[in-house]
Amino acid sequence: MTTDELRSQLLAAPKNGYTRINETQRAEMEAYCKRYAAFMDACKTEREATAWTAKAAEAHGFKPFAAGMTLNPGDKVYYVNRKKSIILAVMGEKSLAEGANICAAHVDSPRMDLKPNPLYEDSEIAYFKTHYYGGIKKYQWPTVPLALHGVVYRKDGSVITVTIGEDDTDPVLVVSDLLIHLSADQMKKPLAEGIAGEQLNVILGTEPIEGEGSDLVKLNVMKLLNEKYGLIEEDFLSAELTIVPAGKCREVGLDRSLLGAYGHDDRVCAYAEIEPLLNMGIPTHTAVCILADKEEIGSVGISGMQSQAFEHFMGGLCAIQGVELRDCFANSFCLSADVSNAFDPNFAETCDKRNNSQLNYGVSICKYTGSRGKGGASDASAEAMGHVRSTLDKAGVIWQIATLGKVDQGGGGTVAAYMANRNIVTVDAGVPVLCMHAPWELVSKLDCYMTMKACEAIYLA
Repeated sequence: MTTDELRSQLLAAPKNGYTRINETQRAEMEAYCKRYAAFMDACKTEREATAWTAKAAEAHGFKPFAAGMTLNPGDKVYYVNRKKSIILAVMGEKSLAEGANICAAHVDSPRMDLKPNPLYEDSEIAYFKTHYYGGIKKYQWPTVPLALHGVVYRKDGSVITVTIGEDDTDPVLVVSDLLIHLSADQMKKPLAEGIAGEQLNVILGTEPIEGEGSDLVKLNVMKLLNEKYGLIEEDFLSAELTIVPAGKCREVGLDRSLLGAYGHDDRVCAYAEIEPLLNMGIPTHTAVCILADKEEIGSVGISGMQSQAFEHFMGGLCAIQGVELRDCFANSFCLSADVSNAFDPNFAETCDKRNNSQLNYGVSICKYTGSRGKGGASDASAEAMGHVRSTLDKAGVIWQIATLGKVDQGGGGTVAAYMANRNIVTVDAGVPVLCMHAPWELVSKLDCYMTMKACEAIYLA
């Protein structure tokens, strides 16, 4: 046997995905990415993603889950948890005693939340005070066009939905930064200290209302909010308002091979889970899609993956079939669909290139995440990795292996550990991302498409 034959037979030889897809697949990829971009334009918060998904689910025959309802193979149900997370299921041919095939993503992203008492005026400029949510580089957020999204619960019980900054005719908001001419001291600081959390104050206006007294600019802003939404300042106490980057998902690069948007982490994987489930027939095992909240701050709280909401839904499904929930979990498989870091040659020193995901090499499969000594990881077994490998190969999915940078560089986590803690076999997989957690992130169209195909293959395994 020649060395070339040995090399072909024995050595792994990853190839760029564009050398491996045909014209039909390329057309499907482009169509899929247009649908994904529309989803991203409509969904910049977990509330918006949950509402969008529930509406799409009902349009595709899903029914709200109710305890004791009759469910047959192929029936489709969903459960909304506090309007901030959602779980969907398509009932399979086999009993839940034989487990379910689960894909779990999250729909929250790093952002800036308004403080409970946010509105103030200083030097005749009105501001919102914010508290950043999730892991951000604070210096990236000033001078970026921003939008206000969220809901307000008023004293009379009415609920107001607020969106400012997304329509072409809307004003946008912004956090200011210091001009370079006066930045001598600021430029000496470490990046982490260049902008402090308490400086992430969002500019709302500078025009005072006519009259006498103090805070006339603040009063004018409050008047505008009252005219549009009927709000008074006290309403901020029962509001959930967030500041996110304004603007739409856009194609990036002269070849249009990338997509740029806020919140690819992790809505790029969330949409990859949703689409194949909407049009699914009758799977062998029940297929379950989870879109969770609060992953960016540890999956805590009533809408996070550590809550009992998942047990509530799955326990209800199991009760209908007379199955023990623990037996269902013990025989289930979960693809924890979350993004990985794409290799960036500008910062090559942070990664082990041999083990890092790359743009256009397909969905990234990650045996473990965590920090340094695998802290916080679920660390998938050889059997679990083998299941994913064989399932994706059988379905013709282009995939690659990923780790999260060099061992001592840092790290991160996903919902995988919380699924594994339920005695569910779990593997991480997702889309490689450039500029992760920045106001604008980049992903490859090919990787987006292959992640959707991977979720589809796992559902049908």
